[in-house]
Amino acid sequence: MSDETAATTAAEWPLRPWLLAGLLGLAGLLIHLVTGDSDDVPWQVAVGAFLFFGSIAAAFTLEEGRWKEPAIFAVVVGLVMAGLAWRAAPAEQYSPDEQYGFAAGVVATALALPLFQAGFLKTRLRTPYPQIYHYVWTDAISAAGALLFTGISWVVLALMANLFDLLKFHFLLDVMDEGWFGWTFSGLAAGAALGTIRNQLKILATMQTVVLLVASLLAVPLAVGLVLFLLATAVSGPQVLWDATRSATPLLLACAAGSFVLANAIARQDDEAMTRNRVMRIAGWTLAAVILPLAVFAAVSMGLRLNQYGLSPERLWGLVAIIVAVACGAIYWLALIRGRKAGWAAKVRLSTFHFGLFVCGLAIVLALPIVSFSGISANNQVARLQSGKVSVDEFDFAALRWDFGDAGKRALRRLQRSDDAKVAELATAALSQTERVYSSFEPTVRAQSDFNLRVQPDDPELRRLVLAHLSGNPWQCNERCVALDLGTDQFGGRRVAIVQGAGYEVVVVKPGQSASRLPEAAAAAVRLEDSSTVEVREVPKRYVFIDGKPVGPPLEEPTATLEGQPAAR
Repeated sequence: MSDETAATTAAEWPLRPWLLAGLLGLAGLLIHLVTGDSDDVPWQVAVGAFLFFGSIAAAFTLEEGRWKEPAIFAVVVGLVMAGLAWRAAPAEQYSPDEQYGFAAGVVATALALPLFQAGFLKTRLRTPYPQIYHYVWTDAISAAGALLFTGISWVVLALMANLFDLLKFHFLLDVMDEGWFGWTFSGLAAGAALGTIRNQLKILATMQTVVLLVASLLAVPLAVGLVLFLLATAVSGPQVLWDATRSATPLLLACAAGSFVLANAIARQDDEAMTRNRVMRIAGWTLAAVILPLAVFAAVSMGLRLNQYGLSPERLWGLVAIIVAVACGAIYWLALIRGRKAGWAAKVRLSTFHFGLFVCGLAIVLALPIVSFSGISANNQVARLQSGKVSVDEFDFAALRWDFGDAGKRALRRLQRSDDAKVAELATAALSQTERVYSSFEPTVRAQSDFNLRVQPDDPELRRLVLAHLSGNPWQCNERCVALDLGTDQFGGRRVAIVQGAGYEVVVVKPGQSASRLPEAAAAAVRLEDSSTVEVREVPKRYVFIDGKPVGPPLEEPTATLEGQPAAR
Protein backbone atom coordinates (compact mmCIF):
# COMPACT_ATOMS: atom_id res chain seq x y z
CA MET A 1 0.00 0.00 0.00
CA SER A 2 1.50 3.34 -1.05
CA ASP A 3 1.69 6.43 1.14
CA GLU A 4 -1.18 8.06 -0.74
CA THR A 5 -3.39 5.00 -0.34
CA ALA A 6 -2.60 4.78 3.36
CA ALA A 7 -3.42 8.44 3.78
CA THR A 8 -6.93 7.92 2.51
CA THR A 9 -7.71 5.65 5.47
CA ALA A 10 -8.37 8.85 7.44
CA ALA A 11 -10.70 11.58 6.22
CA GLU A 12 -10.21 15.32 6.34
CA TRP A 13 -12.17 16.91 9.17
CA PRO A 14 -12.68 20.71 8.98
CA LEU A 15 -13.36 20.99 12.72
CA ARG A 16 -10.24 19.05 13.70
CA PRO A 17 -7.89 22.08 14.16
CA TRP A 18 -10.47 23.88 16.29
CA LEU A 19 -11.30 20.85 18.41
CA LEU A 20 -7.69 19.88 18.99
CA ALA A 21 -6.73 23.46 19.82
CA GLY A 22 -9.54 23.64 22.36
CA LEU A 23 -8.74 20.20 23.76
CA LEU A 24 -5.01 20.78 24.28
CA GLY A 25 -5.50 24.40 25.36
CA LEU A 26 -8.03 23.38 28.01
CA ALA A 27 -5.79 20.51 29.11
CA GLY A 28 -2.86 22.93 29.48
CA LEU A 29 -4.95 25.33 31.57
CA LEU A 30 -6.21 22.52 33.81
CA ILE A 31 -2.67 21.18 34.27
CA HIS A 32 -1.55 24.57 35.53
CA LEU A 33 -4.57 24.98 37.80
CA VAL A 34 -4.12 21.52 39.30
CA THR A 35 -0.34 21.41 39.68
CA GLY A 36 0.58 25.09 40.01
CA ASP A 37 4.27 25.24 40.86
CA SER A 38 4.24 21.93 42.73
CA ASP A 39 5.93 18.85 41.34
CA ASP A 40 6.09 16.67 44.45
CA VAL A 41 2.45 16.30 45.54
CA PRO A 42 1.41 12.83 44.30
CA TRP A 43 -2.23 13.48 43.48
CA GLN A 44 -1.46 16.74 41.68
CA VAL A 45 1.28 15.16 39.59
CA ALA A 46 -0.99 12.19 38.81
CA VAL A 47 -3.84 14.41 37.64
CA GLY A 48 -1.40 16.48 35.58
CA ALA A 49 -0.06 13.33 33.91
CA PHE A 50 -3.60 12.12 33.19
CA LEU A 51 -4.49 15.42 31.53
CA PHE A 52 -1.22 15.65 29.59
CA PHE A 53 -0.99 12.14 28.18
CA GLY A 54 -4.72 11.57 27.89
CA SER A 55 -5.27 14.73 25.86
CA ILE A 56 -2.35 13.94 23.55
CA ALA A 57 -3.62 10.40 22.96
CA ALA A 58 -7.06 11.80 22.14
CA ALA A 59 -5.60 14.43 19.81
CA PHE A 60 -3.86 11.77 17.71
CA THR A 61 -6.76 9.32 17.56
CA LEU A 62 -9.99 11.35 17.34
CA GLU A 63 -11.76 11.08 13.98
CA GLU A 64 -15.03 12.45 12.67
CA GLY A 65 -17.86 10.11 13.64
CA ARG A 66 -15.49 7.92 15.71
CA TRP A 67 -14.96 9.13 19.23
CA LYS A 68 -15.88 6.32 21.62
CA GLU A 69 -12.87 4.07 21.02
CA PRO A 70 -10.38 7.00 20.99
CA ALA A 71 -11.94 8.35 24.19
CA ILE A 72 -11.54 4.98 25.93
CA PHE A 73 -7.97 4.67 24.66
CA ALA A 74 -7.13 8.19 25.87
CA VAL A 75 -8.61 7.50 29.32
CA VAL A 76 -6.66 4.24 29.63
CA VAL A 77 -3.41 5.95 28.59
CA GLY A 78 -4.08 8.81 31.02
CA LEU A 79 -4.84 6.45 33.92
CA VAL A 80 -1.73 4.35 33.31
CA MET A 81 0.56 7.37 33.14
CA ALA A 82 -1.19 8.93 36.15
CA GLY A 83 -0.46 5.81 38.19
CA LEU A 84 3.20 5.84 37.15
CA ALA A 85 3.47 9.55 37.96
CA TRP A 86 1.87 8.89 41.36
CA ARG A 87 4.64 6.38 42.11
CA ALA A 88 7.42 8.70 40.98
CA ALA A 89 6.20 11.91 42.64
CA PRO A 90 6.56 11.25 46.39
CA ALA A 91 10.23 10.28 46.25
CA GLU A 92 12.27 12.61 48.48
CA GLN A 93 15.32 12.01 46.32
CA TYR A 94 16.30 10.42 43.04
CA SER A 95 14.46 7.09 42.77
CA PRO A 96 15.60 5.16 39.67
CA ASP A 97 12.87 2.50 39.68
CA GLU A 98 10.07 5.05 39.56
CA GLN A 99 11.83 7.39 37.13
CA TYR A 100 12.77 4.67 34.65
CA GLY A 101 9.38 3.02 35.15
CA PHE A 102 7.71 6.25 34.08
CA ALA A 103 10.00 6.40 31.02
CA ALA A 104 9.04 2.81 30.18
CA GLY A 105 5.39 3.86 30.33
CA VAL A 106 6.08 6.66 27.85
CA VAL A 107 7.75 4.15 25.48
CA ALA A 108 4.80 1.75 25.80
CA THR A 109 2.36 4.57 25.07
CA ALA A 110 4.32 5.73 22.03
CA LEU A 111 4.32 2.18 20.60
CA ALA A 112 0.68 1.53 21.46
CA LEU A 113 -0.52 4.67 19.65
CA PRO A 114 0.12 3.57 16.02
CA LEU A 115 -1.07 0.05 16.87
CA PHE A 116 -4.39 1.45 18.08
CA GLN A 117 -4.69 3.76 15.08
CA ALA A 118 -4.14 0.80 12.74
CA GLY A 119 -6.93 -1.19 14.43
CA PHE A 120 -4.72 -3.74 16.21
CA LEU A 121 -7.34 -4.32 18.91
CA LYS A 122 -9.65 -5.78 16.26
CA THR A 123 -7.29 -7.42 13.79
CA ARG A 124 -4.42 -8.26 16.17
CA LEU A 125 -1.67 -10.20 14.35
CA ARG A 126 -3.56 -9.76 11.07
CA THR A 127 -3.12 -5.98 11.25
CA PRO A 128 -1.74 -4.74 7.90
CA TYR A 129 1.87 -3.68 8.38
CA PRO A 130 1.59 -0.80 5.85
CA GLN A 131 -1.01 0.89 8.06
CA ILE A 132 1.16 0.62 11.16
CA TYR A 133 4.16 1.90 9.21
CA HIS A 134 2.10 4.80 7.88
CA TYR A 135 0.91 5.88 11.32
CA VAL A 136 4.36 5.58 12.89
CA TRP A 137 5.89 8.02 10.43
CA THR A 138 2.94 10.38 10.08
CA ASP A 139 2.56 10.63 13.87
CA ALA A 140 6.25 11.44 14.20
CA ILE A 141 6.09 14.05 11.43
CA SER A 142 2.88 15.57 12.81
CA ALA A 143 4.31 15.79 16.33
CA ALA A 144 7.52 17.40 15.05
CA GLY A 145 5.54 19.88 12.96
CA ALA A 146 3.28 20.77 15.90
CA LEU A 147 6.27 21.36 18.17
CA LEU A 148 7.98 23.49 15.54
CA PHE A 149 4.85 25.59 15.02
CA THR A 150 4.48 26.03 18.79
CA GLY A 151 8.03 27.32 19.05
CA ILE A 152 7.52 29.72 16.14
CA SER A 153 4.27 30.92 17.72
CA TRP A 154 6.11 31.84 20.89
CA VAL A 155 8.72 33.74 18.89
CA VAL A 156 6.02 35.71 17.06
CA LEU A 157 4.19 36.40 20.31
CA ALA A 158 7.39 37.65 21.94
CA LEU A 159 8.05 39.97 19.00
CA MET A 160 4.52 41.38 19.19
CA ALA A 161 4.74 41.81 22.95
CA ASN A 162 7.98 43.75 22.71
CA LEU A 163 6.58 45.80 19.83
CA PHE A 164 3.57 46.89 21.89
CA ASP A 165 5.85 47.44 24.88
CA LEU A 166 7.43 50.29 22.87
CA LEU A 167 4.01 51.95 22.99
CA LYS A 168 3.81 51.41 26.79
CA PHE A 169 1.27 48.59 26.42
CA HIS A 170 2.73 46.01 28.80
CA PHE A 171 -0.20 43.63 28.85
CA LEU A 172 1.28 41.00 26.53
CA LEU A 173 4.63 40.91 28.32
CA ASP A 174 2.89 40.65 31.67
CA VAL A 175 0.56 37.87 30.60
CA MET A 176 3.43 35.91 29.01
CA ASP A 177 5.01 35.68 32.45
CA GLU A 178 1.91 33.98 33.87
CA GLY A 179 2.10 30.21 34.23
CA TRP A 180 -1.48 29.61 33.15
CA PHE A 181 -0.93 31.49 29.90
CA GLY A 182 2.17 29.51 28.97
CA TRP A 183 0.40 26.17 29.34
CA THR A 184 -2.78 27.37 27.63
CA PHE A 185 -1.09 29.12 24.71
CA SER A 186 1.23 26.17 24.07
CA GLY A 187 -1.74 23.81 24.07
CA LEU A 188 -3.72 25.99 21.71
CA ALA A 189 -0.81 26.37 19.28
CA ALA A 190 0.14 22.70 19.33
CA GLY A 191 -3.47 21.56 18.94
CA ALA A 192 -4.18 23.90 16.05
CA ALA A 193 -0.98 22.86 14.27
CA LEU A 194 -1.56 19.16 14.86
CA GLY A 195 -5.14 19.36 13.60
CA THR A 196 -4.11 21.30 10.51
CA ILE A 197 -1.26 18.93 9.64
CA ARG A 198 -3.40 15.83 10.09
CA ASN A 199 -6.00 17.34 7.77
CA GLN A 200 -3.49 17.86 4.96
CA LEU A 201 -3.38 14.19 3.97
CA LYS A 202 -1.68 14.55 0.61
CA ILE A 203 0.88 16.98 1.95
CA LEU A 204 1.50 14.70 4.93
CA ALA A 205 2.04 11.74 2.62
CA THR A 206 4.48 13.80 0.56
CA MET A 207 6.34 14.89 3.67
CA GLN A 208 6.58 11.24 4.74
CA THR A 209 8.05 10.33 1.36
CA VAL A 210 10.60 13.15 1.59
CA VAL A 211 11.62 12.21 5.14
CA LEU A 212 12.06 8.55 4.16
CA LEU A 213 14.08 9.55 1.09
CA VAL A 214 16.45 11.67 3.17
CA ALA A 215 16.76 8.86 5.70
CA SER A 216 17.55 6.44 2.89
CA LEU A 217 20.34 8.71 1.68
CA LEU A 218 21.85 8.72 5.18
CA ALA A 219 21.71 4.93 5.25
CA VAL A 220 24.48 4.50 2.67
CA PRO A 221 27.32 6.31 4.51
CA LEU A 222 26.19 4.87 7.86
CA ALA A 223 26.26 1.34 6.47
CA VAL A 224 29.74 1.85 5.02
CA GLY A 225 31.01 3.39 8.24
CA LEU A 226 29.63 0.64 10.46
CA VAL A 227 31.05 -2.12 8.26
CA LEU A 228 34.49 -0.51 8.37
CA PHE A 229 34.15 -0.06 12.13
CA LEU A 230 33.28 -3.73 12.69
CA LEU A 231 36.11 -4.89 10.44
CA ALA A 232 38.61 -2.65 12.25
CA THR A 233 37.35 -3.87 15.61
CA ALA A 234 37.68 -7.50 14.51
CA VAL A 235 41.29 -6.88 13.44
CA SER A 236 42.44 -4.82 16.44
CA GLY A 237 40.28 -6.56 19.02
CA PRO A 238 37.36 -5.17 21.07
CA GLN A 239 39.68 -4.17 23.92
CA VAL A 240 40.50 -0.99 22.00
CA LEU A 241 36.89 0.14 22.58
CA TRP A 242 37.11 -0.16 26.34
CA ASP A 243 40.53 1.54 26.43
CA ALA A 244 39.38 4.45 24.27
CA THR A 245 36.19 5.47 26.08
CA ARG A 246 33.99 4.73 29.06
CA SER A 247 30.92 5.32 26.87
CA ALA A 248 31.29 2.36 24.52
CA THR A 249 27.93 0.82 25.45
CA PRO A 250 25.69 3.88 24.77
CA LEU A 251 27.60 4.65 21.56
CA LEU A 252 27.14 1.12 20.25
CA LEU A 253 23.45 1.09 21.21
CA ALA A 254 22.93 4.46 19.53
CA CYS A 255 24.47 3.07 16.32
CA ALA A 256 22.25 -0.01 16.56
CA ALA A 257 19.16 2.19 17.00
CA GLY A 258 20.14 4.32 14.03
CA SER A 259 20.64 1.21 11.92
CA PHE A 260 17.20 -0.03 12.90
CA VAL A 261 15.50 3.22 11.89
CA LEU A 262 17.31 3.62 8.58
CA ALA A 263 16.94 -0.05 7.62
CA ASN A 264 13.19 0.29 8.01
CA ALA A 265 13.23 3.59 6.13
CA ILE A 266 14.65 1.70 3.14
CA ALA A 267 12.41 -1.38 3.53
CA ARG A 268 9.34 0.91 3.55
CA GLN A 269 5.85 -0.47 4.07
CA ASP A 270 5.80 -2.85 1.07
CA ASP A 271 7.84 -3.90 -1.97
CA GLU A 272 5.97 -1.47 -4.22
CA ALA A 273 7.09 1.56 -2.21
CA MET A 274 10.64 0.30 -1.66
CA THR A 275 13.39 1.98 -3.62
CA ARG A 276 14.70 0.30 -6.77
CA ASN A 277 18.19 1.67 -6.22
CA ARG A 278 20.52 -1.29 -5.77
CA VAL A 279 23.00 0.60 -3.60
CA MET A 280 20.31 1.67 -1.15
CA ARG A 281 18.88 -1.85 -0.99
CA ILE A 282 22.32 -3.22 -0.14
CA ALA A 283 22.71 -0.49 2.48
CA GLY A 284 19.38 -1.45 4.03
CA TRP A 285 20.35 -5.14 4.12
CA THR A 286 23.70 -4.21 5.68
CA LEU A 287 22.16 -2.04 8.37
CA ALA A 288 19.76 -4.82 9.32
CA ALA A 289 22.70 -7.20 9.57
CA VAL A 290 25.03 -5.04 11.70
CA ILE A 291 22.54 -4.55 14.54
CA LEU A 292 23.41 -7.91 16.12
CA PRO A 293 27.22 -7.49 16.23
CA LEU A 294 26.83 -3.96 17.56
CA ALA A 295 24.52 -5.24 20.29
CA VAL A 296 26.92 -8.07 21.13
CA PHE A 297 29.82 -5.62 21.49
CA ALA A 298 27.60 -3.48 23.75
CA ALA A 299 26.80 -6.58 25.83
CA VAL A 300 30.52 -7.38 26.23
CA SER A 301 31.21 -3.78 27.26
CA MET A 302 28.42 -3.90 29.81
CA GLY A 303 29.68 -7.24 31.11
CA LEU A 304 33.10 -5.72 31.78
CA ARG A 305 31.52 -2.85 33.69
CA LEU A 306 29.34 -5.18 35.74
CA ASN A 307 32.32 -7.35 36.65
CA GLN A 308 34.32 -4.28 37.63
CA TYR A 309 31.74 -2.20 39.46
CA GLY A 310 28.79 -4.51 40.13
CA LEU A 311 25.12 -3.81 39.51
CA SER A 312 23.38 -0.46 39.68
CA PRO A 313 19.84 0.52 38.64
CA GLU A 314 21.17 2.41 35.62
CA ARG A 315 23.30 -0.54 34.51
CA LEU A 316 20.34 -2.91 34.83
CA TRP A 317 18.21 -0.62 32.68
CA GLY A 318 21.11 -0.46 30.23
CA LEU A 319 21.14 -4.26 30.28
CA VAL A 320 17.46 -4.22 29.32
CA ALA A 321 18.30 -1.97 26.36
CA ILE A 322 21.03 -4.40 25.33
CA ILE A 323 18.64 -7.36 25.55
CA VAL A 324 16.19 -5.49 23.31
CA ALA A 325 18.97 -4.70 20.82
CA VAL A 326 20.22 -8.30 20.79
CA ALA A 327 16.66 -9.56 20.28
CA CYS A 328 16.20 -7.15 17.37
CA GLY A 329 19.50 -8.15 15.80
CA ALA A 330 18.75 -11.87 16.19
CA ILE A 331 15.31 -11.74 14.58
CA TYR A 332 16.70 -9.57 11.77
CA TRP A 333 19.43 -12.12 11.09
CA LEU A 334 16.76 -14.81 10.99
CA ALA A 335 14.70 -12.65 8.60
CA LEU A 336 17.70 -12.04 6.33
CA ILE A 337 18.51 -15.75 6.23
CA ARG A 338 14.92 -16.76 5.50
CA GLY A 339 14.36 -13.97 2.97
CA ARG A 340 17.69 -14.44 1.23
CA LYS A 341 18.51 -11.99 -1.56
CA ALA A 342 15.11 -11.07 -2.97
CA GLY A 343 12.67 -11.44 -0.07
CA TRP A 344 14.67 -10.07 2.85
CA ALA A 345 12.68 -6.82 3.03
CA ALA A 346 9.33 -8.60 3.46
CA LYS A 347 10.76 -10.78 6.23
CA VAL A 348 12.28 -7.73 7.93
CA ARG A 349 8.89 -5.99 7.90
CA LEU A 350 7.22 -8.97 9.56
CA SER A 351 10.03 -9.19 12.11
CA THR A 352 9.69 -5.46 12.83
CA PHE A 353 5.97 -5.91 13.52
CA HIS A 354 6.59 -8.75 15.99
CA PHE A 355 9.54 -6.92 17.54
CA GLY A 356 7.39 -3.83 18.13
CA LEU A 357 4.80 -5.94 19.95
CA PHE A 358 7.54 -7.51 22.08
CA VAL A 359 9.03 -4.14 23.06
CA CYS A 360 5.60 -2.65 23.83
CA GLY A 361 4.75 -5.59 26.10
CA LEU A 362 8.16 -5.50 27.77
CA ALA A 363 7.84 -1.76 28.40
CA ILE A 364 4.47 -2.29 30.06
CA VAL A 365 5.90 -5.00 32.33
CA LEU A 366 8.91 -2.85 33.26
CA ALA A 367 6.68 0.14 34.00
CA LEU A 368 4.76 -1.82 36.62
CA PRO A 369 6.16 -2.21 40.17
CA ILE A 370 6.94 -5.89 39.65
CA VAL A 371 10.76 -5.98 39.72
CA SER A 372 12.89 -3.63 41.82
CA PHE A 373 16.14 -2.97 39.98
CA SER A 374 17.24 -0.81 42.93
CA GLY A 375 16.74 -3.69 45.35
CA ILE A 376 18.59 -6.15 43.13
CA SER A 377 21.48 -3.71 42.66
CA ALA A 378 21.72 -2.80 46.36
CA ASN A 379 21.85 -6.46 47.38
CA ASN A 380 24.55 -7.09 44.78
CA GLN A 381 26.69 -4.22 46.05
CA VAL A 382 26.36 -5.34 49.67
CA ALA A 383 27.26 -8.90 48.66
CA ARG A 384 30.41 -7.63 46.90
CA LEU A 385 31.40 -5.78 50.08
CA GLN A 386 30.72 -8.69 52.41
CA SER A 387 32.52 -11.17 50.16
CA GLY A 388 35.63 -9.00 50.06
CA LYS A 389 35.45 -8.43 46.31
CA VAL A 390 35.56 -4.72 47.07
CA SER A 391 37.31 -3.27 50.11
CA VAL A 392 35.68 -1.04 52.68
CA ASP A 393 37.80 1.93 51.58
CA GLU A 394 36.78 1.48 47.93
CA PHE A 395 33.10 0.80 48.58
CA ASP A 396 30.81 3.66 47.51
CA PHE A 397 28.52 4.19 50.51
CA ALA A 398 27.33 7.52 49.07
CA ALA A 399 26.02 5.76 45.95
CA LEU A 400 23.81 3.54 48.11
CA ARG A 401 22.52 6.66 49.86
CA TRP A 402 21.74 8.69 46.75
CA ASP A 403 21.56 6.48 43.64
CA PHE A 404 19.68 3.36 44.78
CA GLY A 405 16.49 4.90 46.17
CA ASP A 406 14.84 3.47 49.29
CA ALA A 407 16.46 0.07 48.65
CA GLY A 408 19.90 1.66 49.03
CA LYS A 409 18.96 3.27 52.34
CA ARG A 410 17.59 -0.02 53.62
CA ALA A 411 20.90 -1.66 52.68
CA LEU A 412 22.80 1.03 54.61
CA ARG A 413 20.65 0.40 57.69
CA ARG A 414 21.60 -3.26 57.50
CA LEU A 415 25.26 -2.29 57.21
CA GLN A 416 24.90 -0.15 60.33
CA ARG A 417 24.51 -3.43 62.23
CA SER A 418 27.64 -4.92 60.67
CA ASP A 419 30.25 -6.55 62.92
CA ASP A 420 32.88 -4.48 61.11
CA ALA A 421 33.04 -1.23 63.07
CA LYS A 422 34.31 0.80 60.10
CA VAL A 423 31.54 -0.47 57.82
CA ALA A 424 28.94 0.44 60.45
CA GLU A 425 30.46 3.90 60.95
CA LEU A 426 30.61 4.70 57.24
CA ALA A 427 27.06 3.45 56.69
CA THR A 428 25.89 5.72 59.51
CA ALA A 429 27.80 8.65 58.01
CA ALA A 430 26.23 8.06 54.58
CA LEU A 431 22.73 7.97 56.05
CA SER A 432 23.36 11.21 57.93
CA GLN A 433 24.13 13.12 54.73
CA THR A 434 21.49 15.70 53.85
CA GLU A 435 23.07 16.77 50.54
CA ARG A 436 24.83 14.85 47.78
CA VAL A 437 28.57 15.49 47.98
CA TYR A 438 30.07 16.69 44.68
CA SER A 439 33.71 17.55 45.24
CA SER A 440 37.19 16.71 44.08
CA PHE A 441 38.21 14.74 47.16
CA GLU A 442 37.67 11.03 47.63
CA PRO A 443 35.87 9.32 49.21
CA THR A 444 32.65 11.25 49.68
CA VAL A 445 31.81 9.32 52.87
CA ARG A 446 34.49 9.39 55.57
CA ALA A 447 34.96 8.03 59.04
CA GLN A 448 35.37 10.53 61.88
CA SER A 449 39.03 9.58 62.22
CA ASP A 450 39.63 10.73 58.63
CA PHE A 451 38.87 14.40 59.37
CA ASN A 452 41.82 16.69 60.08
CA LEU A 453 39.93 18.74 62.68
CA ARG A 454 41.21 21.09 65.38
CA VAL A 455 38.81 22.42 68.01
CA GLN A 456 39.52 25.76 69.73
CA PRO A 457 39.44 25.76 72.67
CA ASP A 458 39.87 22.01 72.96
CA ASP A 459 36.64 20.43 74.20
CA PRO A 460 36.10 16.65 73.81
CA GLU A 461 32.30 16.97 73.90
CA LEU A 462 32.28 19.74 71.30
CA ARG A 463 34.71 17.75 69.16
CA ARG A 464 32.32 14.78 69.24
CA LEU A 465 29.39 16.98 68.18
CA VAL A 466 31.34 18.62 65.37
CA LEU A 467 32.63 15.30 64.05
CA ALA A 468 29.09 13.92 64.02
CA HIS A 469 28.07 16.94 61.96
CA LEU A 470 31.02 16.62 59.56
CA SER A 471 30.27 12.94 58.94
CA GLY A 472 27.09 14.00 57.17
CA ASN A 473 28.58 17.17 55.68
CA PRO A 474 32.16 16.27 54.71
CA TRP A 475 32.54 19.14 52.23
CA GLN A 476 32.90 21.52 55.22
CA CYS A 477 36.25 19.94 56.07
CA ASN A 478 38.04 18.83 52.92
CA GLU A 479 41.74 18.85 53.77
CA ARG A 480 41.77 20.50 57.20
CA CYS A 481 39.48 22.66 59.30
CA VAL A 482 39.22 24.41 62.64
CA ALA A 483 36.09 24.54 64.81
CA LEU A 484 35.84 27.74 66.89
CA ASP A 485 33.54 27.67 69.92
CA LEU A 486 31.35 30.79 69.77
CA GLY A 487 29.30 30.03 72.85
CA THR A 488 25.69 28.92 73.24
CA ASP A 489 22.49 30.22 71.71
CA GLN A 490 19.16 30.84 73.47
CA PHE A 491 18.12 27.22 72.92
CA GLY A 492 21.20 25.72 74.55
CA GLY A 493 22.94 24.78 71.30
CA ARG A 494 26.66 25.25 70.75
CA ARG A 495 27.49 27.86 68.12
CA VAL A 496 30.54 26.79 66.12
CA ALA A 497 32.42 28.49 63.28
CA ILE A 498 33.90 25.81 61.02
CA VAL A 499 36.87 27.42 59.28
CA GLN A 500 38.47 25.95 56.15
CA GLY A 501 40.30 27.48 53.23
CA ALA A 502 39.69 31.23 53.24
CA GLY A 503 36.23 31.22 54.80
CA TYR A 504 33.99 29.79 57.47
CA GLU A 505 30.43 28.70 58.14
CA VAL A 506 28.56 28.99 61.44
CA VAL A 507 26.50 26.02 62.60
CA VAL A 508 24.62 25.17 65.77
CA VAL A 509 25.23 21.70 67.20
CA LYS A 510 23.37 20.07 70.05
CA PRO A 511 23.39 16.52 71.44
CA GLY A 512 20.68 14.32 69.92
CA GLN A 513 19.80 16.84 67.20
CA SER A 514 20.91 17.55 63.67
CA ALA A 515 23.16 20.56 63.32
CA SER A 516 21.63 23.65 61.74
CA ARG A 517 23.31 26.42 59.82
CA LEU A 518 23.04 29.80 61.45
CA PRO A 519 21.05 32.10 59.12
CA GLU A 520 22.62 35.37 58.15
CA ALA A 521 21.03 38.26 60.00
CA ALA A 522 19.19 40.57 57.65
CA ALA A 523 19.79 44.30 57.81
CA ALA A 524 17.12 46.25 59.65
CA ALA A 525 14.51 47.80 57.37
CA VAL A 526 14.73 51.53 58.13
CA ARG A 527 12.91 54.23 56.12
CA LEU A 528 14.52 57.64 55.77
CA GLU A 529 12.19 60.40 56.98
CA ASP A 530 12.55 64.19 56.99
CA SER A 531 13.25 64.10 60.73
CA SER A 532 15.62 61.11 60.59
CA THR A 533 19.06 61.42 62.17
CA VAL A 534 21.81 60.10 59.93
CA GLU A 535 25.27 59.57 61.42
CA VAL A 536 28.39 57.40 61.26
CA ARG A 537 29.16 55.19 64.29
CA GLU A 538 31.95 52.81 65.11
CA VAL A 539 30.53 49.44 66.14
CA PRO A 540 32.87 46.76 67.49
CA LYS A 541 32.64 43.47 65.60
CA ARG A 542 34.16 40.03 66.01
CA TYR A 543 35.92 38.42 63.05
CA VAL A 544 37.58 35.11 62.40
CA PHE A 545 41.34 35.61 61.89
CA ILE A 546 43.70 33.24 60.09
CA ASP A 547 47.38 34.05 60.58
CA GLY A 548 46.48 37.53 61.81
CA LYS A 549 44.19 38.40 58.88
CA PRO A 550 40.36 38.59 59.05
CA VAL A 551 38.32 36.29 56.82
CA GLY A 552 34.65 36.33 56.00
CA PRO A 553 31.91 38.62 57.36
CA PRO A 554 31.78 39.62 61.04
CA LEU A 555 30.41 37.09 63.51
CA GLU A 556 26.98 37.73 64.95
CA GLU A 557 26.68 37.89 68.71
CA PRO A 558 25.55 34.72 70.50
CA THR A 559 22.30 36.43 71.44
CA ALA A 560 21.34 37.03 67.81
CA THR A 561 17.84 35.84 67.03
CA LEU A 562 17.71 32.57 65.14
CA GLU A 563 15.05 31.42 62.72
CA GLY A 564 14.09 28.65 65.08
CA GLN A 565 15.35 25.87 67.28
CA PRO A 566 17.20 23.12 65.43
CA ALA A 567 14.89 20.28 64.57
CA ALA A 568 15.37 16.98 66.40
CA ARG A 569 16.33 13.87 64.47
